[in-house]
Amino acid sequence: MNMTAKHSALDQYNKVGIQGGVDAASPHRLIQMLMEGALDKIAIAKGHMQQGNIAEKGAHISWAIAIIDGLKVSLDKSAGGEIAENLDALYDYMQRTLLKANLDDDPALLDEVSGLMATIKDGWDNIPEEYRTPRAAGRPEGR
Repeated sequence: MNMTAKHSALDQYNKVGIQGGVDAASPHRLIQMLMEGALDKIAIAKGHMQQGNIAEKGAHISWAIAIIDGLKVSLDKSAGGEIAENLDALYDYMQRTLLKANLDDDPALLDEVSGLMATIKDGWDNIPEEYRTPRAAGRPEGR
């Protein structure tokens, strides 16, 4: 198997693995996956930035921006209130900062956005299990 075939097989495997994970994921897990994806794309973009791979850097930053847009779209501002509004503003800031990082070729800005996303993800990861699945009354059972 040549190198191109190996990469193609690996790409297909990854696509199937990701699709299978998405199909079986809860809404809570889907948000985690988006956050993980954004962090991954930013890290890859930073590597390309350091190597001078301008096109790849830009592609991965654009991908991270699109993922963050997916996080913004998933916010339920009517149910989430002030927290959702604050997250919306923070996601907007992160997207603008990623654009600036790309234009200025500034890895420190990528680190800033990664730190913000990691903090949000840490909070999301630590939501107690009983609050991860929406209930009809908006409260966990038994409360």
